[in-house]
Amino acid sequence: MGATGIGRRDIIGTFFAKVEEYSTTGWGDLVARTFNSDQASEIYKWLGMPPAMREWRGGRQAKGIREDGVTIVNKTWEATLGLPVDWIRRDKTGQINIRISELAQQAVNFKAELLSLFIDNGGGSTYGLCYDGQYFFDTDHSTGNSGTQTNHLVASDAASLNVGTATAPTTAELNAAIGSVIQHMFGFKDDNGKPMNANAKSFLVMLPTNMLNAGVNAVASPIVYSSAGSYPNALTVAETAIGFNVRAVVNPLLTDTDAFVVFRTDAPASALIFQEEEGITISAIAEGSEHEFKNNEHLYGAKRICNAGYGYWQYACKATLS
Repeated sequence: MGATGIGRRDIIGTFFAKVEEYSTTGWGDLVARTFNSDQASEIYKWLGMPPAMREWRGGRQAKGIREDGVTIVNKTWEATLGLPVDWIRRDKTGQINIRISELAQQAVNFKAELLSLFIDNGGGSTYGLCYDGQYFFDTDHSTGNSGTQTNHLVASDAASLNVGTATAPTTAELNAAIGSVIQHMFGFKDDNGKPMNANAKSFLVMLPTNMLNAGVNAVASPIVYSSAGSYPNALTVAETAIGFNVRAVVNPLLTDTDAFVVFRTDAPASALIFQEEEGITISAIAEGSEHEFKNNEHLYGAKRICNAGYGYWQYACKATLS
């Protein structure tokens, strides 16, 4: 472009600067482990616990990796922005940079959007089954010597999930419910029958938007107020006493307004898998192109090759209020 307009280099530079800025925020890395991919699909056979320690009698007893596994197929995603040439030439108020920044934000946020689809649909088979052949959020997980376990709790599993209004729980109600879910997660066993979350100290509570105020206060307020009086928040007391870290995030992409999900965030693996073959890129059809000549327009297209899948269900627990 001429001196009065911005060109391809300026626009692409702005795009990548914003990608870097926006990539430092968000909850995606807390609930999903990222794996780089170099082919059309990847098979994850490491899901399932390593062998338990045993007294050495005779020779070693090796435990191999699983014969089956979770397969994640990469998909190509794109978003293309059309910018009229005359608009670029006339722009003096930074509107082009705003649009490019929004395109970068959409490309970065797509990770959370994709993971949210798997979280939101974890109770069905639409987005695939987890490594034990069950729905991700299910009532009858069982592998090896684990026994039957549930990571989709309802009031019959924990009395604290029975609240006054399921879509509008109070701070005190959510505080009790979150505590019950975390307590339940400490009981999860691996396929050796060993506690899966014995050393857990960091959790993330993912809430729908209608639980924002009550949920944040339930996790962060030092004092919880209820109709029966006030009392110290056990979650914040645990943070001080034994190093617990419980934080809350709101996810507007969740569709259930009567449920929340708790994730363990300090394990070597994660509840979800984010697989990336190609990170965020941008391509342009701009100055001097045939498209510009024919359409008086420049095109800027963001691209990402990635997908998501289910990791360890034991690191996530959904609670439905009633």
